[in-house]
Amino acid sequence: MSSADVTYLPETPAHDPEIDILNDEAFGPGRFSRAAYRIREGGPHDRALSFVALKDGAVIASVRMTPIAAGAGRAHMLGPLAVCPAYKNLGIGRRLVAIALEAAAKAGAPAVMLVGDEPYYGPLGFARIPNGQLTFPRPVDLNRVLAHEIAPGAVRKLAGEVCHAAQAHNG
Repeated sequence: MSSADVTYLPETPAHDPEIDILNDEAFGPGRFSRAAYRIREGGPHDRALSFVALKDGAVIASVRMTPIAAGAGRAHMLGPLAVCPAYKNLGIGRRLVAIALEAAAKAGAPAVMLVGDEPYYGPLGFARIPNGQLTFPRPVDLNRVLAHEIAPGAVRKLAGEVCHAAQAHNG
């Protein structure tokens, strides 16, 4: 298979059943106990910044973005990013991340953060957020909290507990 066989599109509600299966296969039932899922439970993800990769009309990978808040800061949280096992290590996940970051920048998002592996996400423009800057509703390995800054100073504004933007206290 070549990357030319893959089509990248914005996510639609019609993709939800296949995305759910893909995430279940990739992360299993334990994913619901993770901090990132707890944050996502606070409100919907941003479909305008969420994308799928299709092969022969079937979803083979997806990435979602969820609006978040921490203190005075606002950003989007990238994830889950999942690729069907048969299509791993072909650059599909990296391409989805690049598409999502480009869309976030065009939409005026100040930053994108995630909980993930620095060796994978570092080359895609993510760097560690200093330990102690953010807290989470469930335990997180703070060495895996990464951010991609779009607007200068945006990552510094992210401070305190991370929550879904819909649950943020204004003021």
